[in-house]
Amino acid sequence: MLNKYARAFFSRLFSPPARLLIRLGVSPDAVTIIGTLGVCVGALVFYPLGQLFWGTVFITVFVFSDMLDGIMARMLERRSHWGSFLDSTLDRLADAAVFAGVAVWFFTGGANVPVAVAALLCLVLGSLVSYARAKAESLGCTADVGIAERSERLVAVLVFTGFTGLGLPEAVLLTVLVLLAAASVVTVIQRVAAVYRQTRSTV
Repeated sequence: MLNKYARAFFSRLFSPPARLLIRLGVSPDAVTIIGTLGVCVGALVFYPLGQLFWGTVFITVFVFSDMLDGIMARMLERRSHWGSFLDSTLDRLADAAVFAGVAVWFFTGGANVPVAVAALLCLVLGSLVSYARAKAESLGCTADVGIAERSERLVAVLVFTGFTGLGLPEAVLLTVLVLLAAASVVTVIQRVAAVYRQTRSTV
């Protein structure tokens, strides 16, 4: 849902820097890789040190590269299988790093096991959401349905983790993570049901 309504706005916003990077000879793949590395550093260095707010700020800067590389690819009229594969694979790595970083902090210095466990659940279930879609597409089906797509999950965890670093009660973050985990379960069920209907219709 977030992708649907935000894509046009961010496309206009990031078109100028995308053109600049293209003129400088930077490739979309390079932007994808640098963005992923930035997210991983923010999540796996700042978060485990308890820097939840500044970690979120750092991560957010690099998260935008996920939109920037796509805009650059469209400007260059590049729609290769390699670029799509790289982008999708590194997206999964970045997402896992964010939830892992939250879990590490709350298992250690944050000393809040329920939040840490909820973050790990979100990590596992988020991977399952992505796998369900990828497997469906490999079988010639579509499974782009669900209430907890990547953008929604990422925005929610970053916003509430950042505010927790500014003093928001940890119970709020726990509630958000539990809701994200539940929404991921629902999304998996929705995708399984969608693929079931499509495969049954071909029998």
